[in-house]
Amino acid sequence: MQRNDLHEHIITSAGNLFYSQGYNSTGINEIISKCDIAKATLYSHFKSKEDICIAYLNQRHKIFMDNLKSYVEERKESRARLLAIFDLLRDMYLEENFQGCWSIKTLGELSPHQTNILGVIQKHKKELLLFLGEVVGNNISNLSKAETEKISSGLYLLYESAVTESHLFKNDWPIFMAKSIAPSLFMDVELL
Repeated sequence: MQRNDLHEHIITSAGNLFYSQGYNSTGINEIISKCDIAKATLYSHFKSKEDICIAYLNQRHKIFMDNLKSYVEERKESRARLLAIFDLLRDMYLEENFQGCWSIKTLGELSPHQTNILGVIQKHKKELLLFLGEVVGNNISNLSKAETEKISSGLYLLYESAVTESHLFKNDWPIFMAKSIAPSLFMDVELL
């Protein structure tokens, strides 16, 4: 296996373990076994389990953001673009082994001294919030910065709660509920 392919294989394999059984419950030896590599090989790619976790969070975030951008671009109407994040979430929910948000799941296991991982999670959530602000700004006319932030923050909070609650209840009703509430955030504005 090429070095880059092996690097991605380690991230994906470890990430699947982190996502399904938790970051703290996954040991280095289990990652090595799952990847079918030597310990020295793992450490030639990553210095620590924390570094693997950060790579995993970055990988998942990139995939998520690429998918979200595609979902938004595929929709022709402004209203559908503003609600695209809920369509993506519904498709994610339908995937096998949906365990909620990988970042929030990891966050729940962090100790106060794991600030590197916390910083990565905060950065990713801010990027999502900024992207939602762009979607709002590109699809609603004549909004002030405060109005844009209010709508995009509302979409963000509805999305985040729908992710958590759909995982908690093992049901997609929170996704449908969030998507049905979201238009109330922009009902008094002019869509493009």
